[in-house]
Amino acid sequence: MTKPENISSRNQLGFFSVTMIVVSLVVGMGIFGTPANVAASSGSAWIFFAAWVAGGLVALCGALTYAEIGVRLPVMGAYYKVFSTCYHPVVGFTVNALILISNAASLGIVCLIGADYVSDLLFGQPSGIVFNILVSISAVFIFYIVNLFGLYTSSLTQNILTVIKIALIVLLIASMLKGVVVEPHGYIEGARLYQFKDNHWLTLFLASMIPVSFSYGGYQQTINFGSEIKDTRLLPRAIVTGICIVIILYLALNVAYTEVIGYDKMKNASAIGALLCEAWFGTTGAKVFDACMFLSVLAYVNIILMSNPRVMYAMSGDKVFPSIFLRRHSKTQALVPALTAFSLATIFITFFGKSVDSILGFTMFLDSIGMSTSAAALFYLRRKQQKDAVRGKWTKLTPFLTVIFVLSYFGIAVAVVISKPLAAVTGMCLLLLLAAIYFIFYYKKKQ
Repeated sequence: MTKPENISSRNQLGFFSVTMIVVSLVVGMGIFGTPANVAASSGSAWIFFAAWVAGGLVALCGALTYAEIGVRLPVMGAYYKVFSTCYHPVVGFTVNALILISNAASLGIVCLIGADYVSDLLFGQPSGIVFNILVSISAVFIFYIVNLFGLYTSSLTQNILTVIKIALIVLLIASMLKGVVVEPHGYIEGARLYQFKDNHWLTLFLASMIPVSFSYGGYQQTINFGSEIKDTRLLPRAIVTGICIVIILYLALNVAYTEVIGYDKMKNASAIGALLCEAWFGTTGAKVFDACMFLSVLAYVNIILMSNPRVMYAMSGDKVFPSIFLRRHSKTQALVPALTAFSLATIFITFFGKSVDSILGFTMFLDSIGMSTSAAALFYLRRKQQKDAVRGKWTKLTPFLTVIFVLSYFGIAVAVVISKPLAAVTGMCLLLLLAAIYFIFYYKKKQ
């Protein structure tokens, strides 16, 4: 496969780096709290574990789907190119512009949450708004500088942070070997609790699959690094390896939660990850957990700053974003204008505080629709290209796995509409607004 961008060998990703990108895109802060919500939704331990296993299998189907898409479309910002090439440029613009906005907002919120953990670690209590904003800006600025040194430096940094995070998760998993039981210190007020006797098992399973599916998401953004991978043929192996690591970590961590805390007691419990730290370190476990969570925040900041400017680069190449985002540093090849704009947007959002999170309810609907439609684009690419353009025994199964993945996330989208209709309507209205902007400002220009 040819690579349209002129990328130096130093700024190309190998198998290990791509694998760590996959893991870091999926494993965020959610796995340290989401299982408590899944337990509350499942009503039964067997449904709880069935949801996590099913979510892992769907993610594996998605991994093979996006692996083939990445090989067939080996360009920078390929997640945007999938929509613009296989559907219509307006689809690529609307979906990815909204993703960029929500990612900048999410990153700002995550930085503020990370500041809370730093405050608790240093002072044992929440700090003021000024402290949180300063910590958030510092985190973004540090990794902005890291990314200015180019892909080699940023990917090396990400490898180190991800390996440390995996090691810490393994430590939390091993807490079940201590043979101790830790009681939750509090529960989320007003959170819904499903009872098995009052609901059909399928209803409980589908309710559990919504948070599980999003806990496994994020790996689709790996294809944004397409032209920067040394050999695109290693992409399938790297994505599948990364997802397998995630599945093993998630299942083992959930076993640890049920062993150390107990399935019934963990339902809607707050900070369940901290409870596993307490199993190891007693009363100081909360401090250790604060440090672990801030590390997760730093890893998230770096990978988001690595991925999103590449989407902006691709959109600029199609002239739906300003041409300045095509510019790269002559030596480091860093996407300086795109990286700067995205970092500034993130910093700007931190001044609005975590209240922005309430506005981002549409992201679950957007992500589920985006993943199902982008995965379905594989059939268009296969029709336009030779079927054997991507070789491997696994490609014979890909169409069937893609159908499973597309139907699964379409089902999740329907479930989100049912459970959060306002969020779904908000997402659709924003997409229509961005579509109108595209046709007003860009369509005639492209014609």
